[in-house]
Amino acid sequence: MLVNNAGILRDKSLAKMEPADFESVVAVHLLGSAWCSQAVLNHMQGRAYGRIVMTTSAAGLYGNFGQTNYGAAKLGIVGLMNSLKLEAGKYGILVNTVAPVALTRMTEGLPFSAMLKEATPERVTAAVAFMASEACGFTGEIVAAGAGYFARVQMMEGRGVHLAGDQITPEGVAAHWAQISDMSGARPFDSASAALMGAFASK
Repeated sequence: MLVNNAGILRDKSLAKMEPADFESVVAVHLLGSAWCSQAVLNHMQGRAYGRIVMTTSAAGLYGNFGQTNYGAAKLGIVGLMNSLKLEAGKYGILVNTVAPVALTRMTEGLPFSAMLKEATPERVTAAVAFMASEACGFTGEIVAAGAGYFARVQMMEGRGVHLAGDQITPEGVAAHWAQISDMSGARPFDSASAALMGAFASK
C-alpha cells in the first residue's frame, strides 16, 4: 500500500504570491504524489495487487481564500487519481483519495484551528486504513473525513442541453443557462470517454 500524504503550505493571495511559493506547493503535493506512485507501480503490477490512497482537500474541491497554490495542487491530485485508476486497475491496483480535516503541524495557527478540537488525525485514519486494505473493493472514490464525519464526494455533470446551429452563440448560451446549469439530473462519469459518450447519448 502507498499513502500519499506529504504536504506544505505557502498561503498568500495569488496577486501577492512569489512563483517559487506556487511551484513548491505543487511540487510537494502533486508531483510528490505522482512520483511516489510511479515508484511503487511496477512492484504492485508484478503482484497483481495494490492500494494507493491520495490526499486532497476541501481547498482543492471547493476553493479557499489565499490558497490558490494549495487548491490547484490538491485538485490536481484528484485528476491524477482519476487517470491512474484506469491505468492501474487492470493490475488489481485500486486508487482512492481522502479529503481530510485534521489539525496537524501544517495547520497550527490557522484561524479555524480553535474550532476543530475534535479534528484529530486519529479521526481520519479509519477511512485511510480501510481504503488501503484488502477489504476495499472500489477505486476512483473521494472520501471526506474529519472529526468522525465520513462522506463520499463526487464530481457530477448535469444533463445539459444541445443547441441548434444558429443557437451556438454567447447569446444562445445565456438564453439557455437555466437548462445548462440545471443539476437535477446530474450524473458522475468514471472516465473522460464516458463523459463524452454521455453528452452525445443525451442528444
